[in-house]
This record gives sequence, structure tokens and C-alpha cells, in this order.
Amino acid sequence: MARYTGPRTRIARKFGEPIFGPDKNLERKNFPPGQHGMTKKRKKTSEYGVQLREKQKAKYTYGMLERQFRNTFEKASRSKGVTGEVLLQLLESRLDNVVFRMGIAPTRAGARQLVSHRHITVNGTVLNIPSCQIKPGDIIGVREKSKSLETIVDSLTSRKFTKLSWIEWDDTQMAGKFMNVPERTDIPENIKEQLIVELYSK
Repeated sequence: MARYTGPRTRIARKFGEPIFGPDKNLERKNFPPGQHGMTKKRKKTSEYGVQLREKQKAKYTYGMLERQFRNTFEKASRSKGVTGEVLLQLLESRLDNVVFRMGIAPTRAGARQLVSHRHITVNGTVLNIPSCQIKPGDIIGVREKSKSLETIVDSLTSRKFTKLSWIEWDDTQMAGKFMNVPERTDIPENIKEQLIVELYSK
């Protein structure tokens, strides 16, 4: 299963944001990576460079590689609505992202692993495809045999949960409901989706 497995802090430092979640190393070294990260005078980034950077940030944030991200963009461009907004809505509706948003895993990478290892159910059925698109009304829960799994219990008890309007969570059942596809204003990610649209439109 294709995914980025390289150094995460280095990528976060490149964008100057904790895109993979809280990162103590990023707080300590909040400057670009490389030998001259603190001192090198950066040239003004071109328009293409700015657009490319935004696309890369979105890719790394949602844990996708180029071909999968491109396919998602093409699906968004064929859909009704504003392409950039639809793109983010499709990314937010992925099963691994929904598991992360519910707090079952502390990071998207962790959520992807839980799904791949068959710890997550959708409408009562075990599903191990992280990229599966969740629909409004779907119930995402922890498999009965996995409810005592240390990583899941730790994540649910220690999470700093931000209540999201499109997700309803039930602690007693260890399950949540995907209420609706989120509006762009409700998605907290700092991504300028219009720049991604402009990049792919060239």
C-alpha cells in the first residue's frame, strides 16, 4: 500500500506547520531543513512554486501519493460545485481521515494503520480500505475485539477533541456517525485549495 514513509519532521519544517500532528522537534527547530536552513536567503518563489507547495502540503497532510491525489482531483473536477471545495470534501470523507477526526487515532497515519489492520467497522462491517469514501449516515466504529487495544484506548482518553459539526461520537459505543459532508468553512486545515486548482489547470 503506497504511502509516504520518510522523515515527517523534515517535511513539517519545510512547510513550517505541524501537518502530521503535534511535533516537539518542529517546535524546537521551527526553520527550513538543510545545512543552511536558518541562514540561507530564499529567492522569491514563483507562482508555479507557490501552487506546487500548496499541493504538496495537501498531499502530505492527508497521507497520499501523487497518482492517488491526482485521481481525487480529477474526480472533484467532474463533480458539481466548486472544484477546490469538492476536493477537500472528498479528502475529508476518506475513511482514514474520518477515523482520525473521531479521535480513534492520534494521527492520520495511525488511523490508516488501524483501518488496514482491520480494527475499524463501517455500518457494522469490517473495512480495511483507508481510501474508502464515507457517506452521510454511515456509522464508523471500533471492532468489538479491538475495543481494548491500547493504542485506541490511549487515543480516545488523551485526545484533545475538537467538536466537529459533521461528526457525532458516542463514547459508550466507541462509534461515531458521519452526519454530512463538511462545508469548506468547517474544515480546519490551512490549505489554499484554489492554488491546487490553478496548478492542475495549467
